[in-house]
Amino acid sequence: MRFVVALVLGISLIVSASLLKDGLTEMRTGDRYVTVKGVAEQEVTADLALWPIRFAATGDTLDAAREQARKSRESVIAFLKLQAIADDAVELQRLDVVDTGANPYQPEGGARKFIINQVLMVRTDEVDKVRQAAQNVSDLVDSGVILSSDYGPTGPTYLFTRLNDIKPDMIARATAAARESARQFARDADAGLGGLRRANQGVFQILARDQAPGVTAEQQPVKTVRVVSTFDYYLK
Repeated sequence: MRFVVALVLGISLIVSASLLKDGLTEMRTGDRYVTVKGVAEQEVTADLALWPIRFAATGDTLDAAREQARKSRESVIAFLKLQAIADDAVELQRLDVVDTGANPYQPEGGARKFIINQVLMVRTDEVDKVRQAAQNVSDLVDSGVILSSDYGPTGPTYLFTRLNDIKPDMIARATAAARESARQFARDADAGLGGLRRANQGVFQILARDQAPGVTAEQQPVKTVRVVSTFDYYLK
């Protein structure tokens, strides 16, 4: 009887030791992985241009300021037509009237002025026309239009809106680059490359093609789209 009990206990210890060994082996194997990054970049051209044209008119009376504002607005619209920008791509976005006489800090005896600020917004997918028009903007100044930098910059903003169209291909290229890096690491480490442990797509960035201090992606019609994806691969 004692012999049978001892035999059962012995077998149980052997089985337990075997299971524990297998468990530790799997845990060590599971801890063996490499983290790699895959980078994909693509040059794209903006497909939407936004150009807020800000200008001001002044006068000693409200009627005089309004007349000057009307002439300036007509000059801007005529300029845009000359640049072949469609009428439906232009809309009046803002109009402000300032009476300097209502300013409590106006010096006593100071001349009263009326100032009218206007913003005509150009929104179009004809990016090249906006680029050309922006290069000829001095023609507006020559015609008597007072351009203003109030409420923001006066230059065009160029946007790329078709990011979803290029995402799948860029993710595929980033994934392939990361896997090749993992293969190279495995070869250098004299190990085999296992399956995928974890993946992080990363964030897509739209960057200026020509990166320099003070240059933003919105100022450049041609941009660089970049994504850095991160992957963990098991080693075996």
